[in-house]
Amino acid sequence: MRLPIKKTYKLYIGGAFPRSESGRSYEVEGANVALASKKDLRDAVRAAREALPKWAAMTAYNRGQVLYRVAEIMEGRRAQFAELVGGDAEVDEAIDTWVWYAGWADKLAQLLGTSNPVAGPYFNFTVPEPTGVVGVVAPEEPPLAGLIARAAPAIVGGNALVIIASERRPLAAVTLTEVLATSDVPGGVVNVLTGRKGDLAPVLAAHMDVNAIDLHGVEGDRAELERLAADNVKRVVRNGSGHSPYHAAAFLELKTVWHPIGV
Repeated sequence: MRLPIKKTYKLYIGGAFPRSESGRSYEVEGANVALASKKDLRDAVRAAREALPKWAAMTAYNRGQVLYRVAEIMEGRRAQFAELVGGDAEVDEAIDTWVWYAGWADKLAQLLGTSNPVAGPYFNFTVPEPTGVVGVVAPEEPPLAGLIARAAPAIVGGNALVIIASERRPLAAVTLTEVLATSDVPGGVVNVLTGRKGDLAPVLAAHMDVNAIDLHGVEGDRAELERLAADNVKRVVRNGSGHSPYHAAAFLELKTVWHPIGV
């Protein structure tokens, strides 16, 4: 009698699937899932920083195509995701979120940028730019749509992400990493860790090479995490629910450029 092969659920760092450097795992949802360590988180931040320049330099239109490709691959694995989250509704919401933000990719500059009137012989432009490396603490529920609702607006503008997945229901997030790895998302642009939020979130909030953090998935008091984030003036994002281009704007910096007329 043939025994079925049990899947090994690993981390997703730099486009690869390493085990935790500690070798530890924890049992959840009937599976053994990698228990990320502080070193794993630091490795994920390093991978995000290395991947950031290439992703940020891509055209907004190209980034939209990449996000749409993620939605296409998820659509092809819809039944698998539905089994993990307990129904089609959450999967449809997750796929639609990718498509929605893919459509906004090349429109954010028109929405947020402007030509400013100035008293002098100058052109004055304001243009949005990526904030940099963004940390995301994903909500516990819903495990798939909740994660994507936080990740999509952060990635569409050119940022690189380090995500702490749902602690109690991480399998959908780990399966999503397989989609990311087989799509056109460059390795390191999205990094996903599984494990104890109580251990990982403070390290992410305090990390000096993380430029912004979304604490939406933190349960309980966030005051200490916000204090840790303040040490390097890290942006703390408080996006609400639903879809909005201004959720993407929360992860963008507005840069103003002066240029002499006739030069």
